[in-house]
Amino acid sequence: MPSVIDPRRELDYAVQQIVQAPSDNEYFTQLLPAIKDASKGGQGQLLLQFLTQYSANREAEIERICNTNHQGFVSSVNQLLHVRDGTIGLTSEILALNHSIQSSTEKLAEQKKALVDSRGVRQNIDEATQALRDCLEVLRLANQVHDLLSKKSHYSALRALDELQNIHLKEITQYKIAEMIQKSVPATKKLIAEAVMTDLNTWLFRIRETSHFLGEVAFYHTEQRRTRQKDRAEALPDLSNFKLNSAIELVSDETEEFDILNNEDVQVDFTPLFECLHIHNALGQIDKFRADYATTRKQQKELLMPSSVTLIDAEGASLSELLEGIAGFSIVEKATMKKTPELRSTVDVDELWDSMCQTAITLISNALHEVTNAEVLLKRKGVIALFIQTMESWNYPVAALNSFLLKLFEKYAELLKRRFSDDFQEIVSTDDYMPMPISKLEEYDKVVNVIWYTPDKPREEIHFPCVLPFSQMYPLCCIDIRNFLNQFYFFSDDHFQHPRVIDETLKTSLDELLSGSVCRLLIERLNSQYLGQIVQILINLEHFEIACHELEPLLAAARSTASVGGSVNLRATENFRSNKKTAEKRIFELVNSKIDDLIGTAEYDWVAPTLEKEPSNYMQTLTRYLSNIMNSVLLGLPTEIKELIYFDALSHAATMILSLPLSAEVGRINPNGVAALAKDVQYLTEFVDTLENPILRENLDELQQTVMLMQAENSDEFYDIATRNKKYGRVDAMNGPILLEK
Repeated sequence: MPSVIDPRRELDYAVQQIVQAPSDNEYFTQLLPAIKDASKGGQGQLLLQFLTQYSANREAEIERICNTNHQGFVSSVNQLLHVRDGTIGLTSEILALNHSIQSSTEKLAEQKKALVDSRGVRQNIDEATQALRDCLEVLRLANQVHDLLSKKSHYSALRALDELQNIHLKEITQYKIAEMIQKSVPATKKLIAEAVMTDLNTWLFRIRETSHFLGEVAFYHTEQRRTRQKDRAEALPDLSNFKLNSAIELVSDETEEFDILNNEDVQVDFTPLFECLHIHNALGQIDKFRADYATTRKQQKELLMPSSVTLIDAEGASLSELLEGIAGFSIVEKATMKKTPELRSTVDVDELWDSMCQTAITLISNALHEVTNAEVLLKRKGVIALFIQTMESWNYPVAALNSFLLKLFEKYAELLKRRFSDDFQEIVSTDDYMPMPISKLEEYDKVVNVIWYTPDKPREEIHFPCVLPFSQMYPLCCIDIRNFLNQFYFFSDDHFQHPRVIDETLKTSLDELLSGSVCRLLIERLNSQYLGQIVQILINLEHFEIACHELEPLLAAARSTASVGGSVNLRATENFRSNKKTAEKRIFELVNSKIDDLIGTAEYDWVAPTLEKEPSNYMQTLTRYLSNIMNSVLLGLPTEIKELIYFDALSHAATMILSLPLSAEVGRINPNGVAALAKDVQYLTEFVDTLENPILRENLDELQQTVMLMQAENSDEFYDIATRNKKYGRVDAMNGPILLEK
């Protein structure tokens, strides 16, 4: 255990130190702390005792010293007493001072305590003030976030919220308000996301409402490009080989700057989309936003597509609205993909495009049955072609639409065939089948300019009125044929990537029309008993054959470079040629029927008692009939056909005349009967001689030689082969003996 220091010894030591102080200052320096310590320790009386004891000891020492020097001693005693009195006074003063110091010390301690307490309060106040300032700043920022939201400054609101969360809230984490605000941050972020999505949905709604007008502007711009390309092609013919959207066309047109999304007619501002994308990216919700945006655009696509369209409205508004809407929608999609590739990928955009194309194709296909007019369908095709070229300029795949144009062309070709078939039927059925009269030169020029015909005389030598060999149906059909060709190729104007299909379909359709609607109808009318009509049909067939020959090189020249080269052969050419033979046969039938009727009126008296002086009436009528039809009804026929008809008619007449004496009803023929027959044969021979065609005379050889045999005095010559071959070589070996017997 530590030793306990004796207080008395400690005070004694202190008194020794005080007394031995070398100076007054040191004396008081030692004295005052000793008094203070003694007072605190309750040892003031003991200290006084020590001091008194020290004083007594000093007095005894002084008395002892003074015994040897009394006077000095007395003086010292007096001084000592004086010092003692001073010491006592000083002690009183020291005690008073000690009491005063103790009182001051207590007050000072109280004041110091009060000061310490006030400093703590002030520090607490300062800390509370700073905390309030920090909290107020946080509240200000929180309110600022909502103010920015109300001002639609969504990105600024998000930045303020981020600053609040990551900086200012960390400074007041020890306060409850920080926890409350921290808990409200997700809800505030949700508010920002909802607000920006509300703005985006408003923007999307406006975009959907603008899509039709945007598509209309895009169509107009494409139409302007078409016009400029045509103008350039007229100035430089080599440019006509380059279509719209080709590299050459794009380079040639690049000086014409036009922004479809930002012009005086329409402006599409993508700022709401960019802001929404950026905010969702900052919120870490980009995947959700991408999915929501894709869903919204799909829904808008569905709303854009109608349940049905019509193709027969007056201005084609239904189809135009559909395609303009798709165009505007797709242009926005492509622009969005280019501006925000992280939001819309090529796959997303192409998927929507393919869906809209297929829907549009289905809608148009379902409405095709309404269209019965080729011109209406051609106009609708023009709108679709404009749509294809517009979207092709935005790098959308248009193969499906180009393929659909083939279906549209099939319908167009079908309508053209039906219309022109009806026209041809009407023309053929209403024709008068008479040579076409022309009254003046202007009329002649109009007709000649639309038909395929080579006049016999130069234009200047023709006198009017005149008659053209064909009937009115031929120029009318020629006009229709030219219109048919032109309207077929109208389909390839602007845009059609299957020219070879047009070439092949045109050839097939033209063949079907000429063969089925013209040639067939003409052949059906060959049943007529009117020779003039049959002759006119034959003449018309001849000219249609010429027209087909002329059409073949025209079709070959009009073929596109994509088609296989070489000549074009129309089956209709051969049909007209072969059916000319049918018409000729029908003419033969009618002429021969008339000849049969005339020869049937022959009234030979084979055993006449006297000779006839004049040819028979039927023979005169027969020759007159042959002469008349050749100079009237058959006049317009080519010479070779007329000669062929003559040849057949005379051959048939000779056969029929020869059958008269061979008839089973004729039992006997006398010389007068033979003479009458010989006179008629001679009359017929003379008529044939007037035709100045030796070949025709050969038709009468058998008849003449048979009559000569019947008039021969020596009938045995017929049985002599050498003589028979010389004089009766054309006489039938079976008929000769029968007639000789009669």
